[in-house]
Amino acid sequence: MSTKRKILFIDRDGTLIQEPEDQQIDAYEKLLLIDDVIPALLELRDHGFEFVMVTNQDGLGTDCHPLANFIGPHELMMQIFESQGITFAGVHIDPSFPHENSPQRKPELGMVLEYLKTGTLDLQNSYVIGDRDSDLQLAENMGIAGLKIGPSDLSWLEIAELITQRPRSATVIRKTNETEIEVFVDLDSRQAEDEIKTGIGFFDHMLEQLSKHGGFTLQVKCAGDLHIDAHHTVEDVGLAIGRALDEALGDRQGIGRYGFLLAMDESQSNVAIDLSGRPSYVQVGEFTTDRIGEIPTEMFGHFFQSLSQSLRAAIQVEFRGQNNHHMAETMFKGVGRALRPALARSGHEMPSTKGVL
Repeated sequence: MSTKRKILFIDRDGTLIQEPEDQQIDAYEKLLLIDDVIPALLELRDHGFEFVMVTNQDGLGTDCHPLANFIGPHELMMQIFESQGITFAGVHIDPSFPHENSPQRKPELGMVLEYLKTGTLDLQNSYVIGDRDSDLQLAENMGIAGLKIGPSDLSWLEIAELITQRPRSATVIRKTNETEIEVFVDLDSRQAEDEIKTGIGFFDHMLEQLSKHGGFTLQVKCAGDLHIDAHHTVEDVGLAIGRALDEALGDRQGIGRYGFLLAMDESQSNVAIDLSGRPSYVQVGEFTTDRIGEIPTEMFGHFFQSLSQSLRAAIQVEFRGQNNHHMAETMFKGVGRALRPALARSGHEMPSTKGVL
């Protein structure tokens, strides 16, 4: 199974190693690592990032920057990183002078074009890291984020924290002939107020239970064809919420993946969830009425089927009870409670022997 590559395109001088005043590391005594670069790269490696070195070396191979003086310190630097478990998937060096306007030279795309052409680069989770504005311009030209390192900018430890602890949130807009929906989710914060308006009061109440017990912020705005019935609204809201959760999860690395239950008065729902990347929904239980408020009870299963499809998750719900309101509420609360440990970040491992979810 193929997956997108999370790559950090990293400058060399001033980023991995300190840059001397003459801007050339042409002797062993000039080779000094940037503070905390090794522990930061190790953490980023453990979060599934690959490293690609991209460096301009003005006039390398000419009399003003002899290759013989460059190669020894460079190879020692590479050996130091490798000895600490840090390897580079690629090393790209442009030897041109600025006035030559080489298409290979940063911030032009020549040195990184192959990564963009393959279509396997994860644009949302890849970065350019460097100490110059040209590195940030390269990031913009590539369509990815850029991070600037330096005494007045970011340190390596700050970069590692920023990348590995990035907010898990997403906004999804879904428009069809039947509905127009905007959904926002934030998996790691309950600070923002939930604002849920689907036009179906009982459905809004159930979605509030889902987010409250799931431990995530949920905002939903939906204008649907309720003059016909609730079908399209419930189905499309389920698809939009699932897609937003899926986007916020990213590559799913470090999540709990599984979630398991819920009782309410005389009613109970047993819920099992697996954020496996494979959609599946199983429901066992029967309501004793056709409607609760404005919503047909058959639509609850349809909602979770849609959620499962776009979240790419296996969801199983078994419910029983006497009060239909309570039974419906245990379903939504139960799925929320099962989602809570499944969505939670519990480390940086990929919770799958396949290496991808």
